Amino acid sequence: MIWLIGAGQMAIDYTNVLLAQKRKFLVIGRGENSAKVFQEKTGISVKTGSLSKWISQTSEKPTSAIVAVNINSLAETTSQLMNYGVKKILIEKPGGINKKEISDLKEQSIELNGEIYIAYNRRFYASTLAAQEIIKNDGGVTSFNFEFTEWSHLIENIGYPNEVMQQWFLVNSSHVVNLAFFLGGQPKNWSTYTLGSLPWHSIASNFSGAGVSKYGALFSYQANWEAPGRWGVEILTCKHRLFFRPMEELQIQEKGTTKVNPVEIDYSLDTEYKPGLYLQTECFFDFGKHKNNLCSIAEHYNTMGIYNKIVNPSTKNVY
Repeated sequence: MIWLIGAGQMAIDYTNVLLAQKRKFLVIGRGENSAKVFQEKTGISVKTGSLSKWISQTSEKPTSAIVAVNINSLAETTSQLMNYGVKKILIEKPGGINKKEISDLKEQSIELNGEIYIAYNRRFYASTLAAQEIIKNDGGVTSFNFEFTEWSHLIENIGYPNEVMQQWFLVNSSHVVNLAFFLGGQPKNWSTYTLGSLPWHSIASNFSGAGVSKYGALFSYQANWEAPGRWGVEILTCKHRLFFRPMEELQIQEKGTTKVNPVEIDYSLDTEYKPGLYLQTECFFDFGKHKNNLCSIAEHYNTMGIYNKIVNPSTKNVY
């Protein structure tokens, strides 16, 4: 039995996948209103109240769990599950709202011999998997660049608690950064710069940096949250330039041409379900062909230093 914790939109997206994969699962949610909407959209009932309440009422131990609760409850919920004896957990990104929460989860997973993964579903996009094959066939990445500009005019009215908004890079922009460094290699030698601030993200609003990755690929990035822009990643090999813009689609430029063409890919799973979610969920349970695309809690923790340097080039840790 699988426990799905949460009854919001993300839990609905997971439910659609779990039903398609014919997996046996139980949904545990907190609020009556969200549970009602969830049942109307999925036809699946929700055990309401709280995770603590449900644990006190049952002796059942699930084989695994998916945590899809509010951002500021991710770490606490996951910790509860581990203490209850759940050994295998997939947590919605970013797993916690600061380095301490993520560090605590990592240490707890080691102590309790648990397997914890962070759901960076963009690693499982059809576009990403196709790019991995092209990169492999071309002999690796030679350089890459990416942009994680956020639409501040929309975000400032999104209504999240201030503690979440002040960590917006980790909460949201890390989706792009995680994918870029996953494909091109984590930074080895690099420099970072920031300027500006926003009322809801006081540390910085304008970011740039460049360096060399552990694979020897040169990279650069920029993002200006006070100007127009969009997310995007470009990967260069000795034969091709690969474009993720939008992230869900892959375009390609051949060496010696200026024309950019779409790559012929089967996008059916990413159009029928939330992109990347079907294969990510399948990999979490079955550890198939793309198991190395899963982001472990240890890898996520190690990446926090990278996120800190992007957001604040000084020695002070933000996360």
